[in-house]
This record gives sequence, structure tokens and C-alpha cells, in this order.
Amino acid sequence: MSPRVLVLRAPGTNCDAETAHAFQMAGSSPSVVHLNRWLESPTRIADHEILCLPGGFSYGDDVAAGRIFANQLRHHLADALAEFREAGKLILGICNGFQVLIKSGLLDNDGPEGPTSTLDWNASGRFIDRWVHLEADSSRCVFLSGIERMYLPIAHAEGRFATKDSSTLEKLANSGQLVLRYVPNEGNPGEMNSASGDYNPNGAAGDVAGMTDTSGRVFGLMPHPERFVDRTQHPQWTRLPESKDGDEGAGLAIFKNAVRYFD
Repeated sequence: MSPRVLVLRAPGTNCDAETAHAFQMAGSSPSVVHLNRWLESPTRIADHEILCLPGGFSYGDDVAAGRIFANQLRHHLADALAEFREAGKLILGICNGFQVLIKSGLLDNDGPEGPTSTLDWNASGRFIDRWVHLEADSSRCVFLSGIERMYLPIAHAEGRFATKDSSTLEKLANSGQLVLRYVPNEGNPGEMNSASGDYNPNGAAGDVAGMTDTSGRVFGLMPHPERFVDRTQHPQWTRLPESKDGDEGAGLAIFKNAVRYFD
């Protein structure tokens, strides 16, 4: 039986449908569930193997991006989430979902003071919508297995990875948790050149674009892999050479890795 995915949405979430579609393309059985339905029945998650928090602007990002959603999880669903993670299952957070994972402590909870890292306003102070080059550390994270580089779109205003001090950044790097980084273009045909120095779009510390927990089974990233699951979604797809993956977009590999984990 294919793994069951719970795509969790809240007021303001707007990427749930395409995220569920990506998981379906990868061979899983996704269902989109509103947070209020899970709050009514906390054991609902036990029937699934993968939990995904998709992108959007949950609760309008009124306090800070992802904070209200994260507080709901932390204060009302902490036990259910702990059981889910300890059962060896997978959790993915994309863009706003990454913000939720960090602020809820699911990715980085170093003691009584809570998370030591956050996703802050972009250094430019503006919303950014563009494509970026990424380099992955596939040795640590289940979702990045076999992936070395990707080209994916981003769309966020609060995506700048930051830590409370440089020693915290070093500690997270040494523990192998900073598994996805913004990098310059290597001159791949048909892809926008970002070698001019603006490859890090939001000023993220350490060029960090994604982070995993110490188990490698909880993963958050700012880029949107669900927006590049078909090669025609590439902004210059007609100029791309033939790919070994046929018509697949680079982002689909992340969802396939999650499904393959349960084979």
C-alpha cells in the first residue's frame, strides 16, 4: 500500500492542492486536512506515514510568518507530533511550513529557551519571487537522498535563515542539520545566471535554504519543490536539453524520496 500523506492546511495556506498533487505524482495517497479537523481528533495523524505543512500565509502571517500555526501545534498537538516522529515517520515543511517547523521546535529546540534559529525578514526588506540554485547534502536527510543540485522557485518575505549567534550556526552545521544551501549557477544550459553574487536571495546566514532535524526525517526548506514537478514549469523549459528523468521537474525527487522511504 502506498504511504498516506496528511497535507495540513490552515487559514491562509495556498499551496496545499499542488503539494498534494506532487505527492500523488510520486506514488503516495495524499489527503488535505484543515488544522481544525486535526485539533478535533488529535489521533487522526496515526493513520498517516507522512505529514506535510505546505506553503502560503497561514493566519495571514499577522504576528510573524508561521508563528500562530506553530503555537497551535506546540500547545495542542505536541504529544501527537512526538508520537508520530518517534514512530519513524516523516515530516516536511515547505516555505511557510518551514517557518512553522522552526517556530514549533520540531526542527531546532535546543533547551528551555526554545529554538536557536529562525526565519527572519529578507535582508532586502521585500518579498522575493524568483528561481534559485541549490546544493544538497544528501547524506543526512531522507528527503534529499541522491540529490546533489536543484533549481527551484522561491516566493517569500520572511525566509532569511538566522541564528542567535555564530557559534549556534557552527553547531548546527557540525551536526549535519544545514542540508540545503543557495549556491551560484554552474553554467547549466537554460538556467538563469546567478554567479554575480546575488545567489543568496534573502541574506540567509551560511546561505542556508533548508534544514533537517538530527534524525534526518524532519525537513524544512524555503524553495517550493511542488512548483517544479514537470519540466514545463521551468521558466525556460523549451531551451532545456533532454533529461534522464524525462518530463519530470527537479522538485519531484523530494516527494519520491519520501515515498521510497516506506518501500
